[in-house]
Amino acid sequence: MAIRPYVFRSFLFPYQNGQTRPMQIGLEAPPSPGAQQQHCSAFYSESTSHLTTKSHTMPYITVQDGTEIYYKDWGKKNAQPIVFSHGWPLSSDNWEAQMFFLADHGYRTVAHDRRGHGRSSQPWGGNNMDQYADDLHELFEALDLKNAMMVGHSTGGGEVVRFLSRHGTERVSKAVLVSAVPPLLTKSEASPFGVPMDVFDSFRGAMIKDRAQFFFDVPTGPFFGFNRPGVTPSQGAIQDWWRQGMQCGFKNAYDCIKAFSETDFTEEMKNIEIPVMVLHGDDDQVVPFNASGKRSVDLVKNGKLKVYPGAPHALLNICADEVNQDLLRFVQS
Repeated sequence: MAIRPYVFRSFLFPYQNGQTRPMQIGLEAPPSPGAQQQHCSAFYSESTSHLTTKSHTMPYITVQDGTEIYYKDWGKKNAQPIVFSHGWPLSSDNWEAQMFFLADHGYRTVAHDRRGHGRSSQPWGGNNMDQYADDLHELFEALDLKNAMMVGHSTGGGEVVRFLSRHGTERVSKAVLVSAVPPLLTKSEASPFGVPMDVFDSFRGAMIKDRAQFFFDVPTGPFFGFNRPGVTPSQGAIQDWWRQGMQCGFKNAYDCIKAFSETDFTEEMKNIEIPVMVLHGDDDQVVPFNASGKRSVDLVKNGKLKVYPGAPHALLNICADEVNQDLLRFVQS
């Protein structure tokens, strides 16, 4: 495992009269053969005296299979860590309101882009809950996080449960499940209030037909609850969801549908002994409350449930202030 900064260059090209052209951002050009190399070499030799360069770094770890995982690490490095896992098909950006609030209250807040999502690399394989949990565990070890409170939204809630199952609680003291997919999202005999499989089949079909449109329809409709009468949509929220979703690798987003919908966490939840707070809106159209939050709190050994009346799946966005205060009280308790 290795932690590395991702470095790229920003070039300011001045005109002959001393005025500056608009900034151009890109990786340094690789050498190329023949006349192209000669042309590029001549260009750089003529131009370098006029260049102003700036280096920018982004934090990554490289996990065992070579996948690069991007992460954010805010606040005091010696403070108690709060580690966030995001939902599908988003990125750590979706947690920024909570990360900023809790870092501003003295905590260390850490969030990563799941493999294939956001700024992390897009491997063909490993798009399953076991690997998601193992990647996160490598981040815990790389940053030496201890006494952490883990917080997972939607798919990220499954990642938290699978992390605790596979890697224990040596580094974790509490967990929070926000609109989370456990114990089992797909409708079955074991999950009678779950979502029918044909819904997830339609997700996959919509991705293949027109992913860009599908990733516009989800936030416009059920994710934020903007399809409910009397609710005023936020175009900014819709566009930001679309932006994050389109950053996700196609194969990674496609495979993750199976991971978040069909993984059964029921038995492993029964073995979780640390305090767990479950936050869920009772108008969640994506992960129904009766299939998830209501069952989860009964499965864990030390669970606490808070229901947000009339709230949608996007609790951390629509009810950000209330979620922030609930997280702060729980980590302080």
